[in-house]
Amino acid sequence: MAGQVFHCSVQLSREQSRKIIDGARAQARNSDLPPLTIVVLDGGGNLVAAEREDGCAPLRFPVAKGKAYAALGVGVASGVLGERNAERTGFVASVSAASQGHFVAVAGGVPILDQQNCVIGAVGVSGASSDEDQQAAIAGIELAGLRWGLEPS
Repeated sequence: MAGQVFHCSVQLSREQSRKIIDGARAQARNSDLPPLTIVVLDGGGNLVAAEREDGCAPLRFPVAKGKAYAALGVGVASGVLGERNAERTGFVASVSAASQGHFVAVAGGVPILDQQNCVIGAVGVSGASSDEDQQAAIAGIELAGLRWGLEPS
């Protein structure tokens, strides 16, 4: 039968991604945080879902996406990358250039793991302090029933 062809190896669904966003927003509202932008990427770095709360500044989206991309690309939370490389500004600049500017090494990007601790995506959050962004990302991942990791196990 001729028709549409679908790629069937989805490891991070749109439904899971929406739950991540809902969980991050719930954490933010319960903590009375400023408006957030939340971005969820799949394991290939493709955008699965994103949401900008009312009142977010325009650069929040590329920052949130950059945090997620950094966590995904290296398999370590974006804040850990920043801390580890605080003295290695040349390295961070090189990775940022290699990723065409899509690499933000501050807290708020968290890898999403499957049951075998393999990275299947990442979430990035921007809008509050970096630590609050990271907590919102973790809350979202947990609400979706997924695992997260700050550093490789």
